[in-house]
Amino acid sequence: MKTKIITLESHDDLISVRDKLSWAKTPRILLVWPKYEKVTLRLLDLKVLQRHADSLGAQLGLVTRRANVRRDAESLGIPVFKSTTTAQRDLWPDSAPRKQRTPKPPRRDLRQMQDIVREKESAWQTSLFGRVLTFTAGVTAVLVLAGLFVPRAAVTLYPESQTQSITIPVSASPLFESISLTGEIPARVLSTTMNAEQSLAVTSEMLLPKSKAKGVARFTNLGQDEVEIPAGTVISTVDLIRYVTLNNVLLPAGVDEIVEVKIEALEAGSQGNVEAEKIIIVEGLLGLSVTVTNPELISGGADTKTVGATDEDRAELRNVVMENLRRSAETQMRAQIGENDILLLDTFEITETLLEEFSPPEGEAGKTLALKMKVEFSANYISNADLNQLTASTLNASIPQGFSPFGKVTFKPLAEPVTDSSGITHFELEVSQVALREINEIQVFSIIRGHDPARAETELMNAFALRERPQVTIRPSWWKWLPLIPFNISVEVR
Repeated sequence: MKTKIITLESHDDLISVRDKLSWAKTPRILLVWPKYEKVTLRLLDLKVLQRHADSLGAQLGLVTRRANVRRDAESLGIPVFKSTTTAQRDLWPDSAPRKQRTPKPPRRDLRQMQDIVREKESAWQTSLFGRVLTFTAGVTAVLVLAGLFVPRAAVTLYPESQTQSITIPVSASPLFESISLTGEIPARVLSTTMNAEQSLAVTSEMLLPKSKAKGVARFTNLGQDEVEIPAGTVISTVDLIRYVTLNNVLLPAGVDEIVEVKIEALEAGSQGNVEAEKIIIVEGLLGLSVTVTNPELISGGADTKTVGATDEDRAELRNVVMENLRRSAETQMRAQIGENDILLLDTFEITETLLEEFSPPEGEAGKTLALKMKVEFSANYISNADLNQLTASTLNASIPQGFSPFGKVTFKPLAEPVTDSSGITHFELEVSQVALREINEIQVFSIIRGHDPARAETELMNAFALRERPQVTIRPSWWKWLPLIPFNISVEVR
């Protein structure tokens, strides 16, 4: 007879072995325990597997040498073999027949028992009049409950109002740490860094140095010793136009001895051309031993005209870029603070210029001048929360008796804040708030509940000082009276 052999593995459990049994289509299923791996199947698991094999129409057998498994299998009537060869060669004992459970027959006296237990209704309850009366009472109770709890009403009142307005002198400074009733309030410091790059078309003409001026300098000895004048000695005019000697020369010993040497301007351009006797300064320690002058005109320095930025062009571009940076910084700062915070513009200043780079650099030609700038700005501002705290106590003290504050406090400076030399900003703040006459909601409920809307509005006009006729709305709209229960009536004051 065909036999399905299933070799168990160490990770197998009841569920995995049961799934493997389900795939078997043979009348015999043989489970083989591995020699060196441990499979944990309990007695209850073997019983479940035996019943599952039985439901598949197959007989279950085991191949194992484990004494505990053999003992459990024998107690369940599962055949156990020493090897798969023995299992396929020997006869399997017939499996014990399954016991079928016979249901008990139903009892025939259940209706009689039900009649004995059930209590009989009285005659009036079973009559038509009794049933109609009971139904009517139930419907009436539902309508009463609906009339109490379903209707909703919304009442809007417009009590008498007054606008309270006061003026508070305010002093703000970062040095103040707390809010004072005298008007002192902390000013918070805000900073931002802005970048900008802009160019300017250049039409101006500029002079570029073309050649250096050259000439002869005459040195005069002031002492008795011979003086060596090395090449590269720097001499200059009173206006600090500087020249350098081109050769090494030796000034003879003796007072008023002279020597002449060729010189050249340090910087190219026509500014190096000077008249005779204009060079009189010897730079360095050599000036203690000799004097110098130029016996002839120093000439040869020349300039060439080209399109390039002048100092005026650079100043114009810098002003434009700086103005753009200022506007951007102010916009950025306003975005960082609250809508009702006050930015103190007269404290707006440049903290540090981090980058200022012209292209091309000064002294170079170009038809376009570009400027890159990175500037850090700072300014003080006053928080709306601090202003509310400052004005709350003063406003509350000025509200008349019988009124209560309503809505938000509004305030605005009467003039632009002014910051003095000590860094304290002074201004006057106009503060205003609407106050409404107080309304007793419990009194409102007692006046209007159970009335129709028109009568309720009239009663409210007579009971309270209102600037407008109240509005009464009932839901559902077809309901004609206000609720009797107060918590079904909402009162809103505007």
